[in-house]
Amino acid sequence: MKVQYDPDADVMRIIFQDVFVEETAEEIPGIVFDFDQDGIVVGIEILKASQRIDNPHSIEYTACLKSLKA
Repeated sequence: MKVQYDPDADVMRIIFQDVFVEETAEEIPGIVFDFDQDGIVVGIEILKASQRIDNPHSIEYTACLKSLKA
């Protein structure tokens, strides 16, 4: 996964898979979903990111792992 912020365009891109984007859809105003040829979401673009995110220059994330039972 890649997270990129373009301050000139004020767009944050979250890329789940680096593949060809077959289709895009703005399901929510200002939030654009990118889909691959199978209809799987491969990326999200957040338009006017500085108005939607506290600090788009700083990214913080948490990874949660499920415990596996044998």
